[in-house]
Amino acid sequence: MNKPANDYIKYTGIAFQMIAIIGVLSFVGYEIDKRSAHATPWVTAAMSLAGVFISLYLVIKSVKD
Repeated sequence: MNKPANDYIKYTGIAFQMIAIIGVLSFVGYEIDKRSAHATPWVTAAMSLAGVFISLYLVIKSVKD
């Protein structure tokens, strides 16, 4: 009975971790674009995409364990 609760907590933590990683990297990219006055927000897009890949890597790594 305790196992499903632990799984729920584990996967909820993973979701918040994904949100944090993507959010922080997107914000950093946004700030870089804002201070550099780029016409197109390429750094924001690149950092957001990097956040997605990093968070997916961490999800796959933690699910395999």
